[in-house]
Amino acid sequence: MPNEQVSASASYPRRNAVTRRFTLGAPRDIRVGSNGGRVAFLRSGGPEDPVNSLWILDVESRTERRMADPGELGADDGDLPPEEKARRERARESGGGIVAYDADAELTHACFALGGQIGRADLRTGTAELLATEPGGFDPRLSPDGSRVAYVCGDALRIVDAEGDRELISEDGATISWGAAEFIAGEEMGRTRGFWWAPDSRRLLVERVDVAPIDTWHIAAPVTPWQQPQPIRYPCAGTANADVGLAIVGLDGGCINVDWNGGGEWEYLANAAWSKGGLLLTVQTRDQRTLAVLDVDPNTGACSERYRVTDKHWVELIPGTPRLHDGKLITVEDRGAARRLCVDGEALTDDGWQVRSVVEADDDRIVIRASVDPTTIDVLEVDWNGVVSPMTDGEGVCGVVVGGDVRVLTRTDMDGRRIGQVVAGEGVVAALGDNSEQAAGDLNVSFHALGERALTTALVLPAGHDGATPLPVLLDPYGGPHAQRVQRAAGLFYASQWFADQGFAVIITDGCGTPGRGPAFEREVRGDLAAPVLDDQINALQILAAKHPFLDLGRVAIRGWSFGGYLAALAVLRRPDVFHAAIAGAPVTDWRLYDTHYTERYLGNPNHEPENYERTDLCADVTMLGDLALPPLMLIHGLADDNVVAAHTLQLSRALLEAGKPHTVLPLSGVTHMTPQEEVAENLLLVQLAFLREALGIEA
Repeated sequence: MPNEQVSASASYPRRNAVTRRFTLGAPRDIRVGSNGGRVAFLRSGGPEDPVNSLWILDVESRTERRMADPGELGADDGDLPPEEKARRERARESGGGIVAYDADAELTHACFALGGQIGRADLRTGTAELLATEPGGFDPRLSPDGSRVAYVCGDALRIVDAEGDRELISEDGATISWGAAEFIAGEEMGRTRGFWWAPDSRRLLVERVDVAPIDTWHIAAPVTPWQQPQPIRYPCAGTANADVGLAIVGLDGGCINVDWNGGGEWEYLANAAWSKGGLLLTVQTRDQRTLAVLDVDPNTGACSERYRVTDKHWVELIPGTPRLHDGKLITVEDRGAARRLCVDGEALTDDGWQVRSVVEADDDRIVIRASVDPTTIDVLEVDWNGVVSPMTDGEGVCGVVVGGDVRVLTRTDMDGRRIGQVVAGEGVVAALGDNSEQAAGDLNVSFHALGERALTTALVLPAGHDGATPLPVLLDPYGGPHAQRVQRAAGLFYASQWFADQGFAVIITDGCGTPGRGPAFEREVRGDLAAPVLDDQINALQILAAKHPFLDLGRVAIRGWSFGGYLAALAVLRRPDVFHAAIAGAPVTDWRLYDTHYTERYLGNPNHEPENYERTDLCADVTMLGDLALPPLMLIHGLADDNVVAAHTLQLSRALLEAGKPHTVLPLSGVTHMTPQEEVAENLLLVQLAFLREALGIEA
């Protein structure tokens, strides 16, 4: 159970910051050995300890043992290679120490990176060591037989084994790298790796990336003007992506080119998987309306198309798919009203389930995560005839990891619990130890499905609110595609509850474009990420206010980060009659400045559909205000952000100034899109509270 010893004098903003949103100390990155004998996971020592160690739970003895301790290994995690920093930013990784690891199927050996050094652990004996490798290594991967570790260093892929460390493949050219995933893959496609071992441990599929076609942008640090700006290759909408190639590389350095895009049809390498069933590639066209599964002949590099999915809007990438089992192709596809589990093109699930991911497949069944209610996620077993058997009870957000007849079920719920139950057969045999802290205080959250559109909404009120005292309203959405804020998991509401306890009624709505409601609901944003999204937020506000007269519609504010920041700025620019203040953190203000894969999925290519970008451009909305006063608006942006670059906020600020619209800009030097620094995270909440109180005329 979480550690509930919270200092009574510590404020929520401070506890939220030092615990990294109450995640430190919780078990994570869980794996189960293929024979069910061991469970591997990462965990730090406590709620304020960001340094993760690698642990093993022996299922038979039900005992935990630390396998690799960064402190004992003596690695300096503070001196990370720039490539590893970028990888962590793409993965939204805020921890330290061992933040990722790779292991063989039976969990006998594992490898990991620490401060640019490569480590290896024997998961049977509990011994670990740092290998003699080149400094600056990252993303190590263990060969299936456990005899070798491949890793990326600089622009090369290297191998370390009993014979020592050596370079496997590299290439001259400042813009070319081997073995590392490109920006778009890590940021938007969920693929953070760029090489894959063959099942026989004698060859690897390796990605070659050339960023020469991409324009160079610069990330500057104004507080250190003597330092050179950091150049980045950023593929914004409508411009060129990286040139991605593939090769099968033998341990002797022999190289076979994989002609995955010989006809020029495919733009994106979404994923690769090399199993005993074969070598599969998942590829997409530039407009993402077509996805194909390619078989690769590893002896010749020739590719043949196995399967194709098309959609007039876009084809969604689903974690865990496509995958092969016993020659059968498992996919998840949008069919009618639901996102369905399919095998060889035939749907196994019906309209009742929205499939989120595929976890595992064996001879008896396929294990998936899916939703009936968008506020919850369950784990299901689906046999090959389509019979569905839930493994969880419809409460909270659940996940599972499977190995042999052992599974680890995880769940977060509205009681603040994070449960990791180890189940063998039909019984619970152990629970993974949890050193995390639970936020102090009680949540006062109610869930609603509002109006004809059944908009999924949470209303967060001050603890003990009498139901009559008028309250100013704060909308606290994300509101964009691919993410939900309204789920039955306590951690999603801690910050909102803190704002509520300062005297606000907080409303959070997952409107059109958000997942869990079916394909049609998600696709309502195609061509316009502004008007339909904002309309749903306003509709939810008005419906709730009609039910709860204590919601003061004369004092309404909105705050958000990233897409939520875009939505917050959009709200006061387009509907100053509804919204009286806004805080826009790291907002996208001009979608032509955001990346290709995400933006073009929803708005198309700006070279072909420029009108979609014009109707969603916040700078253009400034001119539409005319003589209307702009409600108080605070723009916040990390100047080191390489995802939503600071130019978004600066361009909007310039447009507002030129239009004579006063506003506030808070630049954060050295801060990325994640804002992981404790002092920044703590004080950002306090600064926002002070701004909202002044803007709405609320006494502290």
